[in-house]
Amino acid sequence: MKNKYINKSAKKLKLKKKLNKVALVHDWYLKSSIGGAEKMTLLMDHILKNKFSTPDLFCIAENISKTNKNLFKNRQINTSFIQNLPFGKTNVQNYLPLIPFAIEQIDLRNYELIISSSHISAKAVLTSPDQLHISYIHTPMRYAWDQMNTYIESSKLSQFGLGVFIRFLLYKLRQWDFQTGCRPDYLIANSNFTAKRIKKYWGLNSTVIHPAINTKRFNFKKNRGEFYLTVNRLVPNKRIDLLINSFNKLNLPLIIIGDGIEYKRLKKLSNKNIKLLGKQNDEVVEDLMSRCRAFVYSGIEDFGMAPVEAMASGAPIIAFGKGGILDTVSCITQCSEKVYPTGVLFDNQTIGDIVDTITWFEEKKIWKNFDPEMLNHFSKKFSKENFSKKFLQFTNKAIEEFNRKNKC
Repeated sequence: MKNKYINKSAKKLKLKKKLNKVALVHDWYLKSSIGGAEKMTLLMDHILKNKFSTPDLFCIAENISKTNKNLFKNRQINTSFIQNLPFGKTNVQNYLPLIPFAIEQIDLRNYELIISSSHISAKAVLTSPDQLHISYIHTPMRYAWDQMNTYIESSKLSQFGLGVFIRFLLYKLRQWDFQTGCRPDYLIANSNFTAKRIKKYWGLNSTVIHPAINTKRFNFKKNRGEFYLTVNRLVPNKRIDLLINSFNKLNLPLIIIGDGIEYKRLKKLSNKNIKLLGKQNDEVVEDLMSRCRAFVYSGIEDFGMAPVEAMASGAPIIAFGKGGILDTVSCITQCSEKVYPTGVLFDNQTIGDIVDTITWFEEKKIWKNFDPEMLNHFSKKFSKENFSKKFLQFTNKAIEEFNRKNKC
């Protein structure tokens, strides 16, 4: 009887080892908004493929499969029912009330390891106690928590007197976001700021592993110009309006790269010294980052990849000193001798603070205190190699701990 039991257990372990199936879940893949989160998901896919097995891909909706923006070439991306709803492939955000239901319908029963890349819902997939779920959190749901009022003010629905309805919807989403934060077995935060938000909103601890930046793309050896640069999606929480109003007063050249729902409004705000170039290819971005006097940033980011890319290009950063930017920018006025400065931080998210900071930066020629080569060197802290090493170490340790706890 005892031998029979042992033989059955051995067969189960052997089968489990042979199965070795991995699932990689992201919120969605839209060709209009391929950004840092999607690039990080691609990198995690590469790591999992090399060290474990090629993951099966899941999301709520996607429209990249048959385009040149397909990150995963010809691999199948499994989707939820929202994919088949009108405009579900292009405007999945319009189905916000259905997203909690949709993510829970994704069937992951056959997978031993689930990795989710989450900025809204991927962390909420349903798994069993026998499945290990690690979630890389880009942010708790922004517009349900600290950026709720910014989201409501910019929403078209609120302009039609539906503000109360939006607030009630976000109230329910806050409850769901809190409840589902505990579904993963392990949480990874993309910055210390995100880790603090996870702790505050979900009451949970997480491990910080900063996102990866392809620092090798950028050239820090070009001659620097007199213009300032920002690269952003043109959406309300990025506060590009503050930069525009500030540079209107300063009458200094500012180049803005990016597209989004605020493009037309921001274009109208801009004086002749400000150029909105819309969305540009990598070559244009790399060239302008390598020649700008400084990279300016006025929003609150969970991490912020663009400032690190600018540093890799040899550009100092001028930014609002709150959020994930504190993980990457060391202010020249606050650094100790042991810490190399990478930029200047202003204290308040106001036009006055931006104008005062850049006026000081210009009059004192502060940009001359930054060495482009040293900025590039600092940016390598956030390289793909560093991320891959830390992510793999974390995953291996999580697997060991999970197996030990489930051994009985």
